[in-house]
Amino acid sequence: MAELDELRTFIAAARIGSFAKAARQLNLSPAMVGRRIQGLEQRYGAALIERTTRSQRLTEAGQEFLGRAEAVIAATEALADVSTSGPLSGRIRLTAPTTVGIRRLPAVIARFTAAHPGIIFEMSLTDRRVDLIAEGFDLAVRIGVLPASSMLARRVGTYRFACCASPDFLARHGTPRHPADLERARCILNLNLIPRSRWTFHDAQGEPLTVEVGGGIEIDNGEAQRAMAIDGAGIVYLPLDLVADDLADGALVQILGDWSLPTLPIHTLHPSRHLVPRRVTAFINAVAEGFRER
Repeated sequence: MAELDELRTFIAAARIGSFAKAARQLNLSPAMVGRRIQGLEQRYGAALIERTTRSQRLTEAGQEFLGRAEAVIAATEALADVSTSGPLSGRIRLTAPTTVGIRRLPAVIARFTAAHPGIIFEMSLTDRRVDLIAEGFDLAVRIGVLPASSMLARRVGTYRFACCASPDFLARHGTPRHPADLERARCILNLNLIPRSRWTFHDAQGEPLTVEVGGGIEIDNGEAQRAMAIDGAGIVYLPLDLVADDLADGALVQILGDWSLPTLPIHTLHPSRHLVPRRVTAFINAVAEGFRER
C-alpha cells in the first residue's frame, strides 16, 4: 500500500505540475510529497522530476514512468470492481459548476451516501473547466455543449434560464413587453456568459432574437446577481435553479413570458478507462435519476 500511495503522489505532482498543489489535493504536506517521490526515485534508480526554485518538469524517465504508474493505479482500482455485487466503497472526487453544486447535487449525494456509506465524497465547486486528469478528478458535471475529447460523456439533464426582476424594480421602471425593451433597461450582467452583453430569446415559432443589454453592474457569481435583483438593482438572466424559489414566493417576477429562453444540456464527464469503477458508474446513474425532468 505504501508504494501505491507513492505512485498516486507522483501522478498528482506530475499532472498538476506543482508539489504544493499536489499536496493540497492529497491532503499532505509538500515535504511528504517530496519524500514519497524521492522514495520512488531511490527505489527505481532514476530521476523522475527535475525541480528548480520556480518550476518542475518530468525527465524522460519520468514521462515513461508516469504512463506505467497510471496503468498500475487503474489496474489496482479495477480489482476492487471485479465483483458486480457487494457494497460500494472508496473515494469519489467530483467537480461541478457552483449553481448545480449548490442547488441540485446535495440531494443526490445525500441519498447516494445514505445508500452507500462506504463512499467518501470530495466535491469541488467552480465555474472554470477543470482538467480532470491533471487535477485527479473522477468525474465532472458540465453545462453546455462539450468540445470533442476522449472523455466519456452522458447527458443527464437540461439547464433552463429565467429572465426576471423584483416587483419593486418593475414598479419603478416598468415591465418590458418585448426583448428589445431590455436594450434600454438596467440589466445585471453575468461575467461568465460569453458574450456577457447579449441575451437570446425565442418567439412562439422558435425563432431566436438576440438583444444587446447593459446597465452598469457586471458580476461573476450567480448568487450575487440574484441578491442584487431581489434588492431591486436590475433585471437578471439566470439559471432557473437559482431563482425558482424566489419566483414561487414573489421575491422575483419572471418577465417576457411570451418568449422562451435557450436551454443547455447537462452532462457527466469522466476520463476514458478500460474499466470505470463501479462507484463512479453508480453515482452517474444516481445523478441521471436525480436530474430527471420533473
